[in-house]
Amino acid sequence: MARRRQAVTIRHVAADAGVSLQTVSRVINRETGVRPKMIARVQAAIDRLGYVPSIAAQRMRGSRSYLIVALNDRERTIADWQARQGTDWIDQMLLGSMLTCAEHGYRMIVELVDTHSDHVVRELMAAIAALQPDGVLLTPPHSENPLIIRLLEAQHISFARIGSVHEGAGFALTMDDERAARLATEHLLELGHQRIGFIAGPTDYALSDWRVTGWREAMATAGLDVEGLLARGDFGYASGRAAAIALFDTADPPTSIIASNDQMALATLETCRERGIAIPDDLSLVSFDNTPIVRFTHPPLTAIDQPIAEVAARAVELIIADITGAAVPEQPIVIPAKLVLRQSTARCQSASEANEPLIEY
Repeated sequence: MARRRQAVTIRHVAADAGVSLQTVSRVINRETGVRPKMIARVQAAIDRLGYVPSIAAQRMRGSRSYLIVALNDRERTIADWQARQGTDWIDQMLLGSMLTCAEHGYRMIVELVDTHSDHVVRELMAAIAALQPDGVLLTPPHSENPLIIRLLEAQHISFARIGSVHEGAGFALTMDDERAARLATEHLLELGHQRIGFIAGPTDYALSDWRVTGWREAMATAGLDVEGLLARGDFGYASGRAAAIALFDTADPPTSIIASNDQMALATLETCRERGIAIPDDLSLVSFDNTPIVRFTHPPLTAIDQPIAEVAARAVELIIADITGAAVPEQPIVIPAKLVLRQSTARCQSASEANEPLIEY
């Protein structure tokens, strides 16, 4: 029988680097006060020996679990998975948070919790008891749920709130949804559109109303009325289709539409095809999210690109800084979105016709 290879331990690293166990531990745990030369020396020993820190051992040696839990909306996440409609928001959140956790010796775990459930506190307490996380990452709509926020505060768990600007416990981070909606609206205004429709998300997501506010403000600044131009969906494809139909069936339909996520934008695109509405000749269309699929539609969609990975990475950094006692900046942290121009927006035909010189025969 082959002999099992002996596991490399922290003692082997200390002996190889010629330092104490305490020094190795401080380097592994990213503690402050260790000289850069010493950090490099210990890291070189870790690399030579192939040492991998044991989370279980770390937990036994101290009060930290080296786990950060991300709470995501159960109902909507599972619905997207089952419909196979893509979960790029979650993918980007995990990209930013998992890589940042790994840089600091932490692990990221995702828990699905129904924020509308009467048992949300019980569910969350069960997860905390089982995992004993050092920190929690709240995604919308959890980031605005007062029950969850009060529970984490009472448990003295460091947490970050993505998509939140409210003062209070936890670190608030936002992509400035109001500004993003203004950006999309101003782009369409510059193209001569005056009837700019908006398909908003559900009201249980605070960011839905922030986006509506940004759209309204841009329209008001341009001196334009928004009566009959607002429809709501639930971020799902079917709701986007219903919202688009509602806008098209008005007495004075829009010449352009901003949809609050890619699923509702795709539904609007398909509804246009069914009705013979050409994009961008007859209607300009802008989406939020900028998931990969909008690059491959016909035409490719102009979209608000949300820096989800960057926001999630920053959230993890703030949680770990709080855990280790490092300085943290003032709140909220704003990481702005940007507008990516593609072929789904063009100058409004009615505006172009109005600007054409009159030819007399």
